[in-house]
Amino acid sequence: MFSGFTKKFIKVNKGKIFCRFKGSGPPLLLLHGYPQTHAMWHKTAPELSKYFTVIVADLRGYGDSFVLSGGINHKNYSKREMAKDMVQLMSKLSFKKFYVVGHDRGGRVAHRMARDFRGKILALSVLDICPTLDMYEHTDMKFAKGYFHWFYLIQPAPLPEKMIMADPKKWLKSRFNRSSKFAIGRIEDEYLRAFKQKKRIHATCEDYRAAATIDLEHDKKDRKKKLNIPIQVLWGKNGVVGKQFNSIKIWQKYTNKKVYGIEVNSDHFIPEESPKQTINHLKKFFLKNVKNKT
Repeated sequence: MFSGFTKKFIKVNKGKIFCRFKGSGPPLLLLHGYPQTHAMWHKTAPELSKYFTVIVADLRGYGDSFVLSGGINHKNYSKREMAKDMVQLMSKLSFKKFYVVGHDRGGRVAHRMARDFRGKILALSVLDICPTLDMYEHTDMKFAKGYFHWFYLIQPAPLPEKMIMADPKKWLKSRFNRSSKFAIGRIEDEYLRAFKQKKRIHATCEDYRAAATIDLEHDKKDRKKKLNIPIQVLWGKNGVVGKQFNSIKIWQKYTNKKVYGIEVNSDHFIPEESPKQTINHLKKFFLKNVKNKT
């Protein structure tokens, strides 16, 4: 799926992050969502590597990257800690400044990275999310039904873990069935391989528990500290975010620069459902910002 990409485990402060990389242009880090791995970029990363040095990585607790216990107040899966991993990863690959794209959970890590490491992130693209704080503060019945897993996965351990472990494959299918256009098959087998381990099911629940606790504390503290980088927002035409949130208006509150936003003909899993559109939008946005830097 990643022909020509170098694969490597990179030691960061708390463990080893698995990644693949290819290309010779400006560095572009791609971060995945739940319940996936770096493999979600298999339709887009090869083409993007013609224009950028593309790095695809598994977040801690996901794929083949290291796993920790949740820690006090789920700290080990706070987006702050997950963001540190990625900054250290890029540093080990000799990239001090870079562009970043995040889908779903990866978008939340990318947003925190841009906030905590302001001198390192040159531009940010987030796919099918609004900031965690805004989404929780605007929760209503319709949102809760569409994103029921948010409220299920944050329940105290080990309730959701045990229920998911009873049939991990069925749980994954329920998540992918959110999108009518998502093509299951060999890629789903890869996700299942990585996801079905007990320790990783627990880790991914901790990711959501952190989002509902410690992440909200961090977000509230710096709600008014605007970024000074351009942000691109892509959302699925048929997804919950696209139907319930004004993504451009919400994200504009977080940066002094212009927010670029556009609807994609997809549901939630944008890079896999609409890879050509994804490539075109990312290429146009980041190459424009590369030009503006020179």
